[in-house]
Amino acid sequence: MNTGILIAVLVYEVVIILGVGLWLAKRSASRPHQEGDFALAGRNLPMPVVAITLALTVLGTAHILGIFELAWFLGAAAIWFSIAHVILLVMVCLSTGLWVRRLGLTTVPEILDLLYGRITRLIVSCTMAGVVFGILTLETQGIGIIISSMTGWSIRNGAVVGAILGICYVVFAGMKEVGWLNLVNAIVMYLGLILATIFLAFRLPGGNYDSVAEYYTSSGNDFMLSIYGTPEIFFAFALGTTIAVVFSQGISQMLMQPCMSAESEKTIRRALWIAAPLNGMFGVFAVVIGLTAKTVPEFAALGPKVAATTMLVNYLPPWLAALLLASFLAAILSTFAMTSLAPATIFTVDIYKNLYRPKATEADMARVMRITIIILAVIAMAVAAFLPPILAAINWLFSWLVPVFWVVVFGLFWKRSSAVAVTTLVAAWIANSAWSFSSLPQALEMADVPNAYVTLAVTLTVGIIGNLMASGSGGFFNAAEYRARLNEQAAPATE
Repeated sequence: MNTGILIAVLVYEVVIILGVGLWLAKRSASRPHQEGDFALAGRNLPMPVVAITLALTVLGTAHILGIFELAWFLGAAAIWFSIAHVILLVMVCLSTGLWVRRLGLTTVPEILDLLYGRITRLIVSCTMAGVVFGILTLETQGIGIIISSMTGWSIRNGAVVGAILGICYVVFAGMKEVGWLNLVNAIVMYLGLILATIFLAFRLPGGNYDSVAEYYTSSGNDFMLSIYGTPEIFFAFALGTTIAVVFSQGISQMLMQPCMSAESEKTIRRALWIAAPLNGMFGVFAVVIGLTAKTVPEFAALGPKVAATTMLVNYLPPWLAALLLASFLAAILSTFAMTSLAPATIFTVDIYKNLYRPKATEADMARVMRITIIILAVIAMAVAAFLPPILAAINWLFSWLVPVFWVVVFGLFWKRSSAVAVTTLVAAWIANSAWSFSSLPQALEMADVPNAYVTLAVTLTVGIIGNLMASGSGGFFNAAEYRARLNEQAAPATE
């Protein structure tokens, strides 16, 4: 056990989490509750906090440990998971994030209510909460892997300790706490990454990464050094991942919630110039570290899940290993926080308040969210014990939200038909499940086709044909109720 590194990492996390959380909680106690205070930080987050929260919300286990793991098999092509998220952040900051902020939403399912009615909202609420919870279980696994690399504990035991830290990351002050913690942790993370990449090279033969390149070329695996990999890797992974990420996370509650919390639409647009580079560059460092771990026999013997993190602990100076692992853990805790806050917000707003307590106060809702966050984290600890392959599970989960993205786009810009919307969602979800849990792909000789391709094809086919054939209202952005909603939201500001 690396006791010194473990103590340093835990002290860093506890001090910063409790310090920022208690500071924000004390500030909040001195003034009345604002609308959306816990879930949306009073819709008042400044640009730097929004930008870094967007970047770190999707920079968790999949980006760090998932890329380490995937680089083991696909090589440099694993960088496409990061490239896909850069494209995603561009789209969010220039379109979907602006839409949810403009409409004054608290949850994504609310927009389904505006477009198609309560039934569609409830269907999407349950599905989206389940998908985000699935991502939460993977984040819990990631926390367990980081702590396991420092302690020698099992990943399951590490997940328990990490989940407790994750609860503290969000439970004191909600969205404000996540945002301000992210601002501090992003600085520490990039400082640690840059220094680690330099120090790691000094520990390799020749004091550089030439030995890594030689390992793959001499073994006939030159494709591992190309970001395009092989044609099969590019088609099945690179493009499939890009479709899954952009058309699912582009409308997911966990990424829309920071946008809903922004001061204004202008804040979101400006956030792009920090969020996209911050998120994208991380993938470069992760791929380099993942490729390197496989070339060192003593770490390669540990397997893809823990080889890279164990190499960092053993190869870096203790102070730098502590700094880097603390920042990795903080990044995963950030995503853990958002993947617990997002389904808790959906449950509280779309189920608790919408169906059972319409007159619930902000204090009531904050209390329910805190309880839900704790319950979700406890369940995630148990589910994380099954240790599924991280990116494979992520891409399956992402495919569930692909039809939600297109149903929202159809309703905002083209036509609103509840029957077509529900049919499209259900058809795509059935196809996604069949593609993963039946022999259908093998029977069609399409086993290498990713789930995202299938759900996208079904969504567009059913949605377009259905809207062409069915009657329905025009796109919401062209409707009188949209203009009335904007006027209603603008009225309090002018009073």
